[in-house]
Amino acid sequence: MAKESLKTIAKNKKAFHNYFVEESMEAGVELCGTEVKSIRMGRVNLKDAWCSIDEGELRINGMHISPYEHGNIFNQDPMRVRRLLMHRREIARLFGLVKQNGYALIPISLYWKGSLVKVQVGLCKGKKLYDKRADMAARAAKRDIQRAMKERNR
Repeated sequence: MAKESLKTIAKNKKAFHNYFVEESMEAGVELCGTEVKSIRMGRVNLKDAWCSIDEGELRINGMHISPYEHGNIFNQDPMRVRRLLMHRREIARLFGLVKQNGYALIPISLYWKGSLVKVQVGLCKGKKLYDKRADMAARAAKRDIQRAMKERNR
């Protein structure tokens, strides 16, 4: 059987800036028809999205999917809460970690896996301001080193 290709639709770059991503897992997304068509056009935003567990179901909040341009009454609310599809025991494990250890569930990326839309959910711990500054300084130092090596090799 051929390996399925993954095509990224959207990434949540702020997740890596604001959180330490401890673990990530894949979940399916329950969508309506016009939402899928809008996602195919790339009109989705994960910037302020987060996940919650309500009544044993994993839900994604704050994910904006723009209304489909050629849709009519079948367009859904762009900011509606969507259900994520995972196994019950995985959701129970995540629920325990979120409640006891103070983790947050943040969507990291949205991608196609074959013809299905999947979301990568990260189990994240919040960063402090000094952690963010240290990461920015390390990134800047790495960039400077790469530039110096490039100049040296010329």
